[in-house]
Amino acid sequence: METTDFNHMIGVVQLFIESSVTFGIKLLTGILILIIGLWIAKRITRSFHKIMILRKVEPSLQSFLVSLVSIVLKILVIVIVLTTIGVEMTSIIAVLGAASLAIGMALSGTLQNFAGGVVILLFKPFKVNDFIETEKGYSGTVMEILIFTTRLKTVDNKIIYLPNGSLANGVITNYNQEGKRRSDCSYAISYGNDMDTARKVLLELLNKDTRIFRDPEPVVFLQTLEDSSVKITARFWVNTADFHPVQCDLNEMVYNEFRKHGLVFPFPQMNVHLEK
Repeated sequence: METTDFNHMIGVVQLFIESSVTFGIKLLTGILILIIGLWIAKRITRSFHKIMILRKVEPSLQSFLVSLVSIVLKILVIVIVLTTIGVEMTSIIAVLGAASLAIGMALSGTLQNFAGGVVILLFKPFKVNDFIETEKGYSGTVMEILIFTTRLKTVDNKIIYLPNGSLANGVITNYNQEGKRRSDCSYAISYGNDMDTARKVLLELLNKDTRIFRDPEPVVFLQTLEDSSVKITARFWVNTADFHPVQCDLNEMVYNEFRKHGLVFPFPQMNVHLEK
């Protein structure tokens, strides 16, 4: 009996050693496949990106597809590694199914962002290099449209990451989608100032600026009669890129020219009459 038990023990140890060696070889092979696979996936992703650049694919679609291809290739490498180690494909599918359900419930917001990214790329409410403003007050130039988020750069050089889900379902103002914009610049003059002189000065300033379109023709009109001033408005059209520069230049010229022609910018005031 003792000899039989000893032989059985020897057999178990040998089986354990053989299994350990086999598993060790599979594990080392899996690690090697993981390293090489991730390297190949990175190279494929870079090549895919270069091909899209050569094909002149829209930049917003480039960043999205590159991120998607990178994730898919990494998942494929991990599945190959698990299969090499000895995990059966049916088990992997079952685990992936259960994990997908759990992750889907836990990350419903993230999946919504993914769907939002697809919607943005399909319907294109904005694209890379567009200047947009969201309903929550965020504004900036679109730098990248990723799988889950969109990256904005603000005018003061800050980076904002916005979830694609809220962007796809929210109100977005796109300032670059049209090539030109209308500008309404309003100025206040005192009661008693000559309206014709103010209109003439404004029209001369508008006609001097070559950035302002002549069709439609710039117009100047009296907008409202305020409590202590008369508000006049200059309405004109410019290229989108010239919108703010033209406004700033016009404000400075109006400030100088109105004073030369005796037009007064009123201060807020209130007249009080006392009766004895």
